[in-house]
Amino acid sequence: MANSGMQLLGFSLGFVGFIGSIAATIMVEWKASSYAGDNIITAQAMYQGLWKTCVSQSTGQIQCKVFDSLLQIPGMVQGARGLMVTSIVLCFVSVLVAVVGMRCTTCMEDQPEQKDKVVLTGGILFILSGLCGLVATIWYGHRIAKEFYDPFTPTNSKFEFGAALFVGWASSSLLVIGGSFLCCKCGGSDSGRGKGYPSAAHPSQPGRDYV
Repeated sequence: MANSGMQLLGFSLGFVGFIGSIAATIMVEWKASSYAGDNIITAQAMYQGLWKTCVSQSTGQIQCKVFDSLLQIPGMVQGARGLMVTSIVLCFVSVLVAVVGMRCTTCMEDQPEQKDKVVLTGGILFILSGLCGLVATIWYGHRIAKEFYDPFTPTNSKFEFGAALFVGWASSSLLVIGGSFLCCKCGGSDSGRGKGYPSAAHPSQPGRDYV
């Protein structure tokens, strides 16, 4: 039961990370206008995501524009797009694989060893998807920080970390942790079998007494 509980916990963490990765990819606030400095006009705030840019007016009006051309998008945005989409696809596959291999499901009940291998595969896919998300968000955040501290960057063109980066960091971490739980509990059945071997040696004891 404890083994199944750990697998269920790992799967739950991975599934929450899956939802968080989708939310982070869709969100616009990957980077937001910085209000550092003395000559900043706060009448409007600018947000930029992986798919579009939005401007929020002080009156509450929000205007968004989707990136027109793929060739005009910075390489950082294109790379983050690819990594996040890859992370989501891996998450989807890992969810399906982990459900089949978990001990609390009825799939492949007559093949416990195969179930352990399947859930191990699901855990590895969860970890890989989390690493893709971490690379994308850390890379994007590093570029934001680099441009922010660049003395040649105009003050009104500086950006700070947006909410999507924090969501991406948290969800990617949950994917790695959840996948680790699924992987580290796969050897539980082997240890259980090892405990069963001494019981098979009991019939030989009466033979020793007889001799």
